[in-house]
Amino acid sequence: MVKTDPTYKKSSMAKLSENTLAAHFIFTIFIVSALAENGSSFARTMDKKVLGMKKEKLSHFRLYWHDIVGGKNATAVPVVFPSRNSTTAFGMISVIDDPLTMGPELSSKMVGRAQGFYSAASQQEVGLLMAMNFAFMEGKYNGSTITILGRNTVFSKVREMPVIGGSGLFRFARGYVEARTHLFDPATGDAVVQYDCYVMHY
Repeated sequence: MVKTDPTYKKSSMAKLSENTLAAHFIFTIFIVSALAENGSSFARTMDKKVLGMKKEKLSHFRLYWHDIVGGKNATAVPVVFPSRNSTTAFGMISVIDDPLTMGPELSSKMVGRAQGFYSAASQQEVGLLMAMNFAFMEGKYNGSTITILGRNTVFSKVREMPVIGGSGLFRFARGYVEARTHLFDPATGDAVVQYDCYVMHY
């Protein structure tokens, strides 16, 4: 008659219990991973080629921004007026829909519009916060935009502001613009500003 060793039986049962726990743990990890891949996670990595993003390139645009403050066809309208005691128009906010042309004359070909607002944000000098989209209306860029957000000290010879994004052909855009005053009429407040835009995009 063969007798079973009780210590061997207990050891086998312990190993079986450990294996069961390990299998249960692995199955749980698998289920959690599967749920994450099927929508439980709100973020995922992507190949940029899926969005048609190929080689990044640098483009330069020279445009003329026409800010018309007075008259029947004003393109800049104040919506908040400055503090009475301010010498820098601090607190003023104007909404704009300014023409963007190829040349400095308003009669030259219009290629888009600058839409957004600017606000006098400095108490020490005439310094504007510019927040605007350059909405293009010409050629292959028709319907595309670049977005500019930055500080504009209007009496400086050259002002630099960042390009923080875009749409259409300018998705994922980045870069900067340089603004130079071409013409300013102190009697009316109208201005023509040359914008050189340097934009990295796909």
